[in-house]
Amino acid sequence: MTAQSLLTTLLPLVADLSRELPEGERYRRLLQAMRALLPCDAAALLRLDGDWLVPLAVDGLSADTLGRRFKVSEHPRFAVLLGSPGPTRFDSDSELPDPYDGLVDGLHGHLQVHDCMGCPLFVDDQPWGLLTLDALDTERFERVELDALQAFASLAAATVNVAERIERLALRAEDAHQRAEIYRQASGQQHKEMIGQSKTHKRLVEEIKLVGGSDLTVLITGETGVGKELVAQAIHAASSRADKPLISLNCAALPETLVESELFGHVRGAFTGALNERRGKFELANGGTLFLDEVGELSLTVQAKLLRVLQSGQLQRLGSDKEHQVDVRLIAATNRDLADEVRNGRYRADFYHRLSVYPLQVSALRERGRDVLLLAGFFLEQNRSRMGLGSLRLTSDAHAALLAYNWPGNVRELEHLIGRSALKALGNCRERPKILSLSAHDLDLPDVSAPVIEASAPVPAALTSDLRQATEHYQRELITACLERHQHNWASAARELGLDRANLGRLAKRLNLK
Repeated sequence: MTAQSLLTTLLPLVADLSRELPEGERYRRLLQAMRALLPCDAAALLRLDGDWLVPLAVDGLSADTLGRRFKVSEHPRFAVLLGSPGPTRFDSDSELPDPYDGLVDGLHGHLQVHDCMGCPLFVDDQPWGLLTLDALDTERFERVELDALQAFASLAAATVNVAERIERLALRAEDAHQRAEIYRQASGQQHKEMIGQSKTHKRLVEEIKLVGGSDLTVLITGETGVGKELVAQAIHAASSRADKPLISLNCAALPETLVESELFGHVRGAFTGALNERRGKFELANGGTLFLDEVGELSLTVQAKLLRVLQSGQLQRLGSDKEHQVDVRLIAATNRDLADEVRNGRYRADFYHRLSVYPLQVSALRERGRDVLLLAGFFLEQNRSRMGLGSLRLTSDAHAALLAYNWPGNVRELEHLIGRSALKALGNCRERPKILSLSAHDLDLPDVSAPVIEASAPVPAALTSDLRQATEHYQRELITACLERHQHNWASAARELGLDRANLGRLAKRLNLK
């Protein structure tokens, strides 16, 4: 490699440093330039986040790689690279497992013997992440000078430094969000990550940043399993209350007689079994955020009492006349249409309007395009680690099946599907494999190529009535069939349907199935 070829490759990246580019595009150009300089079959840029390496850009690896999170302690090659001051090339006969085994595009088996090298990136003299290169030819990197990779790594570090400085400037424009980020980094607390690259997902993230910096009450709506609690956590993390508690309560998981005690607390002797004084969720969340999940399940009586607290900030513990003042930001979530509940007299209009100061809709998974592959990658890596496998991957037909499926249970259904399919596929192996590949057959998703209803088929009578009756008819048939498959085990049926056990019980009661 000549100095001229190195300069020719690096100059466009130097020019990019002064240009305003989206982060993803900046990193994509970086990898393209590296593959032009150092020809290889797969390359990746990974950011170090605590004990984990997070892929920011990949080239030559499967799409789901971007959704994976690699724990450094479980991947010795990554640990070696991070512990080296400069580039490292692994011997072709290295016995260290390769984290990309099974993930290289176009390769359906093991990586076997191959060429692999990488280099740590440092920003402000602190380890920032890694650049990695893999080649299927064992002689590919023989003549490559590691100095060339070091030179490239220095420019790569400058590139990510520029990208992070731009991000920090954007954060300063939102002072409250900046304070939340500073607290998160200082405390070392890691909130669950929201994974996705679709336009729908990015719009949601922008809305979270916007409303997070305010103190407005937020009503998160969306189908079961879309991740409403994750959104609530993100809003809290983006708020000025991020250093205060985030207290959660699932309103559907408790009997109505206990909801008030959980929310407002009680004094000793307030009811049978109240042996000690106890603070409620509002007092525990004082100064912070209270997240009420399944808020559509609250009774009219509890709604009225909650309304008073939201209006005045004052509450009374059950059995006490003493007033307690609280400062709480409320975030609520529901999969019900509360406006429709109000129209039908099942929900208080004043309480609904108090909740929906800032409504936030979370899209269904089927509306998020290829995000399903990123999320699948995240869950695959989780299960790979949990099951002690070298690699857990999806075949191309499995990718197609995931993209074609409608996902009525959304992200939660995807998570359960990956875990269940991996366990079953491993159980079907006579010997423990190095790479476990999940095919469309293993996922056992409906055949999307087969028409669900023939065009000439008559419309069922139930579907000719109004929408509410048709929906309830469909729900009854779906729940009944699911219960029969699980020998009327309600907990198992709830898991398959992607519902909380208590929610399924309430729904069945409303549909007269109990």
